Amino acid sequence: MRYFETKFLDDAKKFLKTLQPKTAKKVFYNIDLAEQTNDPKIFKKLKNDIWEFRTKYAGLQIRLLAFWDKTDNKETLVIATHGFIKKVDKVPTKEIDRAVRLKDKYFEHKIK
Repeated sequence: MRYFETKFLDDAKKFLKTLQPKTAKKVFYNIDLAEQTNDPKIFKKLKNDIWEFRTKYAGLQIRLLAFWDKTDNKETLVIATHGFIKKVDKVPTKEIDRAVRLKDKYFEHKIK
């Protein structure tokens, strides 16, 4: 059973292409796992309705930020906005702000 489906915005796709193939594979594996288990260790709420996919691999803390799109009642969608390599304990506010901007832009375009 899947709890949700994940779609990727262009910024998230670009980030994933910058990763080493094995690293990207691990990120996709974790996203797949999160879709099936809803495990808070892998997919966690931050703030401002922004969530993070968490992957630790080869000494890197890889984060993909995301939000929920529940406007279509037929499926539960999670939209990954962008990614980054985390270097400090807390997710930088500028990354959350960027995810909020991408979320707002997504819904603006979706409504039109």
